[in-house]
Amino acid sequence: MATIEYLPRTEFLRQTERATERYEARTRERQAIRKALDDRGVLHADAPDRVTKRLARLGASWPLATALERTPREATTGRSLAGLAPDSFGADVLALERLMGRNDLVDVGFLEAGSLAARSVGRVFVGGRGAHYGTGFLVSESLLLTNNHVLRDPEQAGRGLVRFNYQAGPDGRPLEPVEFGLEPARFFVTDRHLDFTLVAVAARSRHGEPLGAFGRLGLSEAQGKVILGELVNIVQHPGGEPKQLALRENEVVDLLDDFVQYGADTRQGSSGAPVFNDQWEVVALHHAGVPAKGADGRYLAVDGSVWTPEQGEERLAWKANEGVRISRILRAVREAAVSGSAPELRAQLLETPTGLPGPVGPPSPAGAGPAPAPAPEISGRSESGDVVHLTVPLRIAVGIAGAGPPSWAGPAPDGDRGAPSPPLPPAYGGPAYGPPTDGRVPYPERELQAALVNLEAGRDRPYYEAEADQAARQEYYASLPGVTGAPLRQALTDLLERTHERRPAYKPIMLLYPWVDLHPDLELRGIYSGESFSPEEFIRADAEAEAARFERWRELLVREAALGPDAVAAEMDALEDAVLFNCEHVVPQSWFAKREPMRGDLHHLFACGTTCNSFRGNFPYFDFADLQEAIRTSCGRRESQGFEPSAGKGPVARATFYFLLRYPGLIGDAPGELRRERLEMLLTWHESEAVGEYEHHRNAAIAEIQGDRNPLVDHPEWARDLDFEHAWPAA
Repeated sequence: MATIEYLPRTEFLRQTERATERYEARTRERQAIRKALDDRGVLHADAPDRVTKRLARLGASWPLATALERTPREATTGRSLAGLAPDSFGADVLALERLMGRNDLVDVGFLEAGSLAARSVGRVFVGGRGAHYGTGFLVSESLLLTNNHVLRDPEQAGRGLVRFNYQAGPDGRPLEPVEFGLEPARFFVTDRHLDFTLVAVAARSRHGEPLGAFGRLGLSEAQGKVILGELVNIVQHPGGEPKQLALRENEVVDLLDDFVQYGADTRQGSSGAPVFNDQWEVVALHHAGVPAKGADGRYLAVDGSVWTPEQGEERLAWKANEGVRISRILRAVREAAVSGSAPELRAQLLETPTGLPGPVGPPSPAGAGPAPAPAPEISGRSESGDVVHLTVPLRIAVGIAGAGPPSWAGPAPDGDRGAPSPPLPPAYGGPAYGPPTDGRVPYPERELQAALVNLEAGRDRPYYEAEADQAARQEYYASLPGVTGAPLRQALTDLLERTHERRPAYKPIMLLYPWVDLHPDLELRGIYSGESFSPEEFIRADAEAEAARFERWRELLVREAALGPDAVAAEMDALEDAVLFNCEHVVPQSWFAKREPMRGDLHHLFACGTTCNSFRGNFPYFDFADLQEAIRTSCGRRESQGFEPSAGKGPVARATFYFLLRYPGLIGDAPGELRRERLEMLLTWHESEAVGEYEHHRNAAIAEIQGDRNPLVDHPEWARDLDFEHAWPAA
């Protein structure tokens, strides 16, 4: 199976090309808009009737707007305005000032309304052949809106799922995701030109949770929701990742009959995301981007070089994005021919109240009217991988990498309290070099304390419970078809991707050393040497290494302005490589550019020791003949053609097979990587060293943390039936 696409590739390219044609055809008009915005401001860049409707929707008027326009900028902070009473500075005036670029403050209600709006946004996943991700959002009690190129027909929608709560909660810990099936037989309306699909969603999740708990976003055909020069917000699942927010740096640059164009931080997987104004009304359905081009007309990569398809869409540089206007979508839905129960479901959408604010909570008791959606409930177990970063007031960047610690983790070192099984504190760095942001125990001392608490908690639980794991194993593979070869390999790839729900960032000190990689004697073993280490030894050594890197990062900050962004990035890469840690990636990080979730995927991380880690480097595995010359150490043998470990051949082979199943097509055959002719060598290593209690413990522990399992640990007999040849990139 090929790697998971975030959109069906051909339709994605077609939509991109059409958006680019529209964008380029209006270059002259857009230049005039830009000049008007720069010279006169947002009130004078758009048509007067549209501006009037926008002001009316904000509860403002031309006299108020022009009074603000004439007032010096330093006076527009809410203290006084010429000719206006002091008590006239409510949220409406603040919204008007923000619209006009006269005030960067936002009222707290803005964030609360945004949180409510985001609750109705979910990640769409289409399984099977051509599996891909998108974003969608609830627009009525039963209907979800996304793109046509995400769900192009009822058959594809029938293979689709929408996942809500795939995001961090207020404490930075991931919420418990809730997944619903799609029901195109009840309702399905689509339009290829407007690139939208409206589909029914099951009333209850697989585990019985009601769809109504996630509210809905009321849609309106009324004009005046957005004007040229206004900033919009996008809630999205980029690349299938947890929910993120592009906030108020996305300027509307053009309004066409059917489309609106803007700049925004979106990428594949964000297709189908709602585009909001500052009142959290949906103004557009995000659907395509406009790639940047060089003087020769060729697409550019993010580093300014010429982009080629081999680099992947994530390396493509974008200069604008495009959404479909909601008023046009509603008009098309109103005119669509539907039958059966569909007219009733359509009426629910078209008759939904659409006053301000945009998001509508779940139904209240009869007669009470719409109520706010309930506050997100945090799971009792800690599933944190990254922190949420807020830079106020101009920017809010929300990034959640996924989950982390298991339910047995002990209390946080600084007194945090949780459910009966207290959760671990979240990962503390966010970006690899991030400083502490909450004023608690200094970073990285804080990680050290949490890891030691984790280690102590692990000593009080059973190392491996075979009966419970056997039951979990049977349940995990229960849905697989009774096939072998390529169909089984593809089914396993789908299963691994679907169940890899929690994706911890790379933090071996937090999970790997305290529990995951322990042997039955509760000690660590170097995967290549077999040498025994105390877990506390590795925890403290890695904490010291992280502290050294952190100090060097802080020194770098002093010089950041002088260095410039490219030099800073190079310095950070150098810091990453200069400080060695006691953790080995069976698939070297350089092969996948240190990207997540591969970097933090525990299934291919092992305790190693810095000496063996450095000795192996990024050499591919190799089997030397007894008489072949090679550099020899306790870690193994190494020469230009590869590295052969002294110990651990069975576990590293099975971890490599897991990587090939979980991330097919990502590595291999490139110079210096794992070439397919060495598959037989890995199969021999796998067969020569049976799976033992250590690997069963690892597999069960990782499944508890991440959700997915290593099929080659659970079913070693599958190895020669899985047709791994097709897991390498296509020639």
